[in-house]
Amino acid sequence: MDRVILHSDMNSFYASVEQAEQPELRGKPVVVAGKEELRHGIVLTKSTEAKKYGIKTAEALWQARAKCPDLIVLPPRYKLYRRYSEMARNIYYQYTDLVEPFGLDECWLDLTGSLPLHGGDALVVAREISERVKAELGCTVSIGLSWNKIFAKFGSDYRKPDAITPITRQNYQSIVWESPVRDLLYVGPATERKLHAYGIRTIGQLAGTSDAYLRRRFGKVGFILRTFARGEDTTPVKAYDPTRRDVWREVKSYGNGLTAPHPITTAADAQALIWLLSESVAQRMRADGMRARTIAIGVCNDVDLSGYGCQVKLDRPSAATRHVAHAAWALLHACEPFDEDHPIRALHVRATDLVEADPGVQLSLFEADEPDWEGLDACIDELRRRYGNTCIVRGTELLDASLVGLDIKDENTVHPVGYFHR
Repeated sequence: MDRVILHSDMNSFYASVEQAEQPELRGKPVVVAGKEELRHGIVLTKSTEAKKYGIKTAEALWQARAKCPDLIVLPPRYKLYRRYSEMARNIYYQYTDLVEPFGLDECWLDLTGSLPLHGGDALVVAREISERVKAELGCTVSIGLSWNKIFAKFGSDYRKPDAITPITRQNYQSIVWESPVRDLLYVGPATERKLHAYGIRTIGQLAGTSDAYLRRRFGKVGFILRTFARGEDTTPVKAYDPTRRDVWREVKSYGNGLTAPHPITTAADAQALIWLLSESVAQRMRADGMRARTIAIGVCNDVDLSGYGCQVKLDRPSAATRHVAHAAWALLHACEPFDEDHPIRALHVRATDLVEADPGVQLSLFEADEPDWEGLDACIDELRRRYGNTCIVRGTELLDASLVGLDIKDENTVHPVGYFHR
């Protein structure tokens, strides 16, 4: 028996939430965008009305305003969006316990086992979910329905907004296979160009490609994409865990990056940003009971936007902010001259090579005892949990006045969990 998989995608999510919270914005062109004064002035989400002016996600705000002089620009409110995301998931959770988030605004639902409890008609259930989200949240969803996750997501993308599209054994060849290959999950611009170079322009052409050709031209990835194109993906919908507000997954790394409010040309400003990013990374590691053995940084130049990365092994696994920041700073200090001719635009700090936190630590016979930095951080984490993430800040983070008051952990954008995260 085929599975019954539903994919629900909340339309123009951030903008729709803002219009739901502020009814006077309904029917008007609205975008949610980063702060221009911090050099984050790009469109994050646009409303359905703004799309009619040709406004695109990730374009600069000055470009969006040129297309629509009456454009309403709002700052992002990630706490609010997470709350709406949770409310939507709570609706989905009433139909099945198999709910897999794919970012804040998208979820797969496996209705195979629970469908008889809701009348046995998947299309009726999809309509009911759509109406409930609209009535209870004031937002709309586009829903795809199929026997596998890939085609279900294709269906939710096929017609927007506020639409339900079944992709069945009877119609997938006329709908999915006739569509451009870029409409398939994980075919990005680079993969599309490569496929076009070999004459593969539709999903149907990819589905019919031979083993020998795929092996020679694309390797393993080609076989995965062909499996997607044929509707043969058997990846399960992974259970939603309300206690973690996420799906179970093996976390490979913790990272955070930021475009600086101004070009970084001094060591003091660079150090302030390094500590701010390291604080967020280490805090999230401690919350998940993990430690890192490797710390990496990424640097983006402000002149030509070129960049590089480097990493270093720690002497022992740690989740202490001090250890993460010292390692990241040592890497940056060794690579950058910190002058007007070499301004830094953006920095990224990442902790990887993870192990589970263990209270037992192997001590050295030849080194003096080190303070319990993780224990101190745990006390700070508890205070921040009670009174907000900015109730305690490190003096180093105050060296750059433009960063004061920035809650980088709370304002961090939540991206989709990768499809291959197992």
